[in-house]
Amino acid sequence: MNTRQALDSHAITLMVVLCATWGLQQVVLKATAADIAPVMQIALRSGVAAALVGLLMWWRKEPMRLGDGTLRPGVVVGLLFGLEFLLVAEGLRHSSASHILVFLYTAPIFAALGLHWKLPAERLGAVQWLGIVLAFGGIAYAFLGRSTMAGALPDNALWGDFLGLLGGVAWAATTVVVRCSSLSRAPATQTLLYQLIGAFVLLLAGAFLTGQARINLTPHIWASLAFHSVVVSFASYLAWFWLLRHYLASPLGVFSFLTPLFGIVFGAWLLSEPIEASFLLGAIPVLIGIVLVSGGGWLLRYQGFNQKYR
Repeated sequence: MNTRQALDSHAITLMVVLCATWGLQQVVLKATAADIAPVMQIALRSGVAAALVGLLMWWRKEPMRLGDGTLRPGVVVGLLFGLEFLLVAEGLRHSSASHILVFLYTAPIFAALGLHWKLPAERLGAVQWLGIVLAFGGIAYAFLGRSTMAGALPDNALWGDFLGLLGGVAWAATTVVVRCSSLSRAPATQTLLYQLIGAFVLLLAGAFLTGQARINLTPHIWASLAFHSVVVSFASYLAWFWLLRHYLASPLGVFSFLTPLFGIVFGAWLLSEPIEASFLLGAIPVLIGIVLVSGGGWLLRYQGFNQKYR
């Protein structure tokens, strides 16, 4: 029986806080890049968060069941999770934090396409297809209609944006693997631990292989590592899984569009990143598409309920 409930004020407040946190993380990574490369910082935060999740599982007496069929998909999602943030870290070296966030959060679009193909219960309706068309149109405009007046962005920003988009594809692939494998029945802590360990191993290796392992441990770096390790990779992910266990997933997904909005605002405010008209005009249909794909079915059911009882 489905015991998940509709969103209440507590869930909405927590979701807004989570979106603001996720929108801020890329900005902090970009702001501290001179003292620690994003790829190294994400590797370290993943390692610390993995240790915290392991301690939580030990405290709850939750064993790591490697013989329950989750090991192989767990390794896959760990590699995909690591690849996602490897692409994000590299993208941040070339483009702005706000750009990376918008393109990274196209993940629900790609996940919806993958689940439509893999699971009959996840077939897309007309509203979701409209959202996909809008999103891809916005992506194309953001790439092809880029203003030549955006001199504050580096020349290779387009490559950074493309890496951010590939990060969204990797995130979507992670979602599809989790939903279509034995991980869909595994405890959230176990799935998260697979992802964090994979990210730690892959990104740490990437940092050393590319010469980006140097760290200048200033007070700002310690604060950034604490924020990313404890707040982002540990507390926020567990809070997200808690919300998914207790509330309806579709309306929660609608809130995901707030994260890139927060990222754009934080990037402009804290990093003085330019917001080009061409990028903004492309980002708007992308965000609308995310809302329609993530919550199209829920929005239609909500509209039908209102018409029935109006």
